[in-house]
Amino acid sequence: MRAVAGTVIILAALPASAGAEPFRACTIPRGVAPAPATPPPAREIVRDAKTASYMLALTWSPEWCRTHRRAAGSAGQCERNHFGFVVHGLWPNGRGGRHPRYCAPAPPLSPATLRASYCMTPSPQLLQREWAAHGTCGWTTSEAYFAKARALWADIRAPDVSGAATAGDVRRAFVRANRALRADGVYVKVASGNRLEDVRLCYDLSFKPAACIGGVGAPGSARIRVTH
Repeated sequence: MRAVAGTVIILAALPASAGAEPFRACTIPRGVAPAPATPPPAREIVRDAKTASYMLALTWSPEWCRTHRRAAGSAGQCERNHFGFVVHGLWPNGRGGRHPRYCAPAPPLSPATLRASYCMTPSPQLLQREWAAHGTCGWTTSEAYFAKARALWADIRAPDVSGAATAGDVRRAFVRANRALRADGVYVKVASGNRLEDVRLCYDLSFKPAACIGGVGAPGSARIRVTH
């Protein structure tokens, strides 16, 4: 770790695009602070749904920055750093479209937990929201929740999808780069304009790669645009 002009640069063993260097520099703003806890939306609280599987949701950062560059807290993701995939969150999922959410109070993250997870999920606001909405439904502390997310992310080699023309191309790229993954365990989400939005990797209750409950999102033949 070294300080440079009001920032902290961490050389972290982040997942790398195929053919890229295995270590990347991630700049964390020195003044970054945990986001405050906020009351959960009453209509989104689901505390009686049983967890049937897990998803590690990965956002394609260039597309998010294309539409959210002026959002609060976006500078660390869209200006100070250049990411490919970043972790949106680790989600306990139920069956039948009903998933556990906001299961317990979610105090603000500690500064240490924020900094440990920032290069994975470069937004204090999103980290706090994911802990509140999803982490409280399977973990008793934010430290344990984000440690699990970081461990899963560290095992994933994020492929180069810049040349993908279909959702199937993206799915195959993940399976080729990660032998433990299976094609029916890679969910691809396409946003308006046929743009790649995110990829969700599915796990069973033991956090082993598994088929996605409820399908894999966009069909393999779906044409997509990948924002650079």
